[in-house]
Amino acid sequence: MLPIGAHMSIAGGAHLAFSRGEEAGCAAMQIFTRNASRWRARDLTLEEAQAFEEAWAKSSIGPVLAHDSYLINLGSSEQELYEKSIAAFLDEMNRCALLKIPFLVMHPGAHQGAGEKTGLDRIGEAFRIIFSEGPPEVTVLLENTAGQGTYLGGRFEHLTEIMERAPEGRFGVCFDTCHAFAAGYDLSTGEGYLRTMEEFDHRVGLEKIRAFHLNDSKKGLGAHVDRHEHIGQGAIGREGFTALMRDQRFRNIPKVLETPKGDGVEFDRMNLHTLREMAGEL
Repeated sequence: MLPIGAHMSIAGGAHLAFSRGEEAGCAAMQIFTRNASRWRARDLTLEEAQAFEEAWAKSSIGPVLAHDSYLINLGSSEQELYEKSIAAFLDEMNRCALLKIPFLVMHPGAHQGAGEKTGLDRIGEAFRIIFSEGPPEVTVLLENTAGQGTYLGGRFEHLTEIMERAPEGRFGVCFDTCHAFAAGYDLSTGEGYLRTMEEFDHRVGLEKIRAFHLNDSKKGLGAHVDRHEHIGQGAIGREGFTALMRDQRFRNIPKVLETPKGDGVEFDRMNLHTLREMAGEL
């Protein structure tokens, strides 16, 4: 099966995400390893890690990604927030290592008015600390952003600049379709998709893409606003997603939805069915 899926809840225990993912039709999955809206989180127990490993072994779901907390800002010029962010990110990496999740997706951060160069320097400094202390088996996936406000990562070259500032880093990229489109990279046509990927290859390198977030956009091209829509129902539309789903270079790269949820898994099932149709699998 194509390694596509969705972000799934860990309510009641991380191991329960697998049954939810299977119900939705996932062959890949993304989770939070902790409450994403709070700084403090209790430690994972060895029993919880074992339950997660056993559920994964029994599951039809293959690749699993984790996403870090949205509170973390490694680009912050506020020293207290900066230090809290580094500590929280290290905790996220250690959780991934305990659960044997190889990839941790993160938004690079916001410079909060200090300027682009200062923000990128702060992120690079943070990652030099993080990679000196964090578990070596976890790879950090930098996620491109919509470039909203002072958020960094809206331009592809920001991702390369961060990697260059921490050359000892274990980095890859998670390519978010909504964010790229909102940042001004046109993915709405087959031709636009190819141009965008050529630009990414020139600025970063296609080999760095280790995962995709598949989200349509409620807002228009270059709006710099991050609002996700169901696949094919937003401003990107069907043509661009079809081009991506039929691009053999990325066939085996995990692709996960972060599209709007309903009361159950019906919207995830709908979007995954759409993607499989686009890929020519149905």
